[in-house]
Amino acid sequence: MRIALRRAALASLILTLAHAAAAQTADEVVEKHLAAIGGRTALGKLKSRSITGTITLSTPQGDITGSIETLNALPNKSRTLIKADLTALGLGPTVLDQRFNGTAGYAIDSVQGNHEVTGNQLENMRNGAFPTPLLNYKALGATVKLGEREKVGERDADVLVVEPISGSIVREYLDAETYLPIKMVVKVDVPQLGREVEQTTEFLDYREVDGIKLPFELDVTSPVQNYTVKITKLEHNVKVDEALFSKPGP
Repeated sequence: MRIALRRAALASLILTLAHAAAAQTADEVVEKHLAAIGGRTALGKLKSRSITGTITLSTPQGDITGSIETLNALPNKSRTLIKADLTALGLGPTVLDQRFNGTAGYAIDSVQGNHEVTGNQLENMRNGAFPTPLLNYKALGATVKLGEREKVGERDADVLVVEPISGSIVREYLDAETYLPIKMVVKVDVPQLGREVEQTTEFLDYREVDGIKLPFELDVTSPVQNYTVKITKLEHNVKVDEALFSKPGP
């Protein structure tokens, strides 16, 4: 009888814990996530971030490695500079310099030509608040819903569905134990293809910089291109040249 009662009590405890986990709200998961990556106080001290690293593109001719630099600044300014030798693909040395000054986007592109960034891509740039859109998502007009818990590999993941006023809906998969991001899934319009493409980013190799936990490896897959970014240097609150976020002058 005692054994049966103990088993019943254990089953009840398991059900209670499962119910407690299921009863989490989206806001509670967001706050746990923010605490896990460093907390609101530490995040609030960040004004800018500079990253340098390598990017490895998967191609039919084999892997091609180049350099990547990113610069972010409050509130949502960004610049990504990629250089790679695509001679194996018949394109030669290639440069992609994509900029966003908080309002307008511009790309210096040695393959497709220089152009203004428009449409869905521009909307997504506007949603990319620094240091994370989840810090003040309500002020940005976005909504966040908590989806069903899913498996990512061997890990349980809480799924946050982030829906901005305009632009792509983002699905953030957070490790159910650590609340660090495991992966992100987003559908983006690709004008060159005339259709929407789903892109998945996996976050690996977390390290702490200035009290903030960040992934030092990103694996990106889509029907269009697969690539891996590995960070070699990351700095916060660097001096920012505002001209790097805007279209170059004549």
